[in-house]
Amino acid sequence: MKIIKSDFAAGAEAAEGIAVIIDVFRAFSTACYCLHGLAARLLPAGSIEEALALRRRLPDAVLIGERGGRKIEGFDFGNSPTEVQTADLKGKNVIQTTHAGTQGLVKAMKADEVLTGAFVNAKATARCILSRSPKVVTLVRMGWQAETPSDEDSLCADYLECLLTGAAFDEASVWPLLRASPCSSRFFDPAKPWSPSTDFDLCLKLNCFDFALTARTSPEDGLLSLCKIEA
Repeated sequence: MKIIKSDFAAGAEAAEGIAVIIDVFRAFSTACYCLHGLAARLLPAGSIEEALALRRRLPDAVLIGERGGRKIEGFDFGNSPTEVQTADLKGKNVIQTTHAGTQGLVKAMKADEVLTGAFVNAKATARCILSRSPKVVTLVRMGWQAETPSDEDSLCADYLECLLTGAAFDEASVWPLLRASPCSSRFFDPAKPWSPSTDFDLCLKLNCFDFALTARTSPEDGLLSLCKIEA
């Protein structure tokens, strides 16, 4: 198995084999909490306009999104696991747009399959990949706003690589390393209440979910959505 690491939207566009689009803080951690909360499906949107267009097609859908970390005006929730884990999402369509993660999902058109990457379901994601015996896996680190490398996405890519290759990885080091990282400072800044410290903890609950998330186009309505794969 060849493992490629790449970054940002360009990395997603060029991704080969199985692509894993990584966004730890917070897109794909939030997505896992949404689907664990029994949302019918999660529909990623690359832009605010696309999300609003999807809402017009699915008027009962819940809108989740952020730009610059803040909830988008008029949306139901921000890109926050703290918010969605207590929301009643059972049986609902959820539309999500973020500054980094969902951009990567919609651009990874060359890949054979597209999965999401986060610490909360890393082992399930690795098991899903290994079950397919791919020749190539591309780990795409989306970073901050899809333009600046981030420690959490880089560390998650390293963790996934170790899970795929059987190499050792110190799971206990993740929380302290990222707590000390400047990439995490927003979660502990009183001036940024839209990024609560509880989000930091929820995003770093390693392997609390036993499912991977794959992006698939629905044959019924042609919409791209994230679906759970029990692994």
